[in-house]
Amino acid sequence: MIRENIEQVRKNMEEACRRAHRNTGEAELIAVSKTKPVPMLQEAYDAGIRDFGENKVQELLEKQEVLPKDIRWHMIGHLQRNKVKYLVDKVYLIHSVDSLRLAREIQKEAEKKQVEVNILVEVNVAREESKFGSAAEETLQLVQEIALLPAVHIQGLMTVAPYVEDPEKNRRIFADLKQLAVDIMRKNIDNVNMNVLSMGMSGDYQVAVEEGATYVRVGTGIFGERDYHKGETI
Repeated sequence: MIRENIEQVRKNMEEACRRAHRNTGEAELIAVSKTKPVPMLQEAYDAGIRDFGENKVQELLEKQEVLPKDIRWHMIGHLQRNKVKYLVDKVYLIHSVDSLRLAREIQKEAEKKQVEVNILVEVNVAREESKFGSAAEETLQLVQEIALLPAVHIQGLMTVAPYVEDPEKNRRIFADLKQLAVDIMRKNIDNVNMNVLSMGMSGDYQVAVEEGATYVRVGTGIFGERDYHKGETI
């Protein structure tokens, strides 16, 4: 079932790219594997997935130990500063940098481990109080400040859109994030790229792709609903 789900999501992404007159390779799929057991991740890997997204540092590290080494791990959940030291040399991309303090902690640990760290700046486009992320109007200043950290490289922006029944309701959110990225890119800030837009999840990823997403983060659409009755331990 996981393989079939992945094939369907990829087909939907390709169709969304065509509708938006984008090349089909411009949008990539991250399998959101939080709370999912290793055998399910292995099944997704066997079906061609190489990008996995996790919300918790400990869970990411445990899975990384036992799964194939060519997986690109994405930290997509809120990252606490005291967990940065465990993560900086283990992930392909940190999606959820939402403050200068967090970025400075990443810089400090990157220096210790002598690594370069690619990040996205998380933007709370919808202004939801329950969500993390920089306010859209404060993002340019945050980007300019983080850009001064030599081992931390901004590759683009990320947002978590509201949960909605109708994905069209999030189209403006995605369009606004794209426009913000364009505006920042025009500033030509050293050590800043705006090539990556991480937006869209299981319910609205097709709209996100139409509006310019380069990564969509799909969990339920691949692995199915969480089964709360099984008492998952991971």
